[in-house]
Amino acid sequence: MIHNKHAARYVSKLSNKLRRRIDAFSCRDRMSGAEGRVLHFLLTQQGDLFQNDIEEEYSLRPSTATELLKKMEHHGLIRREPMSGDARMKRIVVSEEALGYRQQVLQDILQLEEELTRGIPEKDLDVFFRVIEQMMDNIS
Repeated sequence: MIHNKHAARYVSKLSNKLRRRIDAFSCRDRMSGAEGRVLHFLLTQQGDLFQNDIEEEYSLRPSTATELLKKMEHHGLIRREPMSGDARMKRIVVSEEALGYRQQVLQDILQLEEELTRGIPEKDLDVFFRVIEQMMDNIS
């Protein structure tokens, strides 16, 4: 069956719109949109987090994740602490300064999520997530 709509084009358009919206968040004068997204992830997780967790969450190459985390460290948002027993493993720790942004970052993300999904029934969102997960599996 031939579709007039192309999934990759629509996913790309949505991704670009989301990136622009996230980049415009109120904390942007202190951090980039990418740093804000990673900070949101870090602030909502429990337990130790490492670079490979960021790579997996955002489908980043190791070199890209390294550069992003270096920038975040330079901006005072995080620090990387070597793990006892394996100094190569560095745990990512959110700084006190970044914790001060917690409420704003969470509010911005929740507001965007609410706006993005407004008027979409839960059953349709369930289908959307199933389809997106299948698409990601298909190209992995």
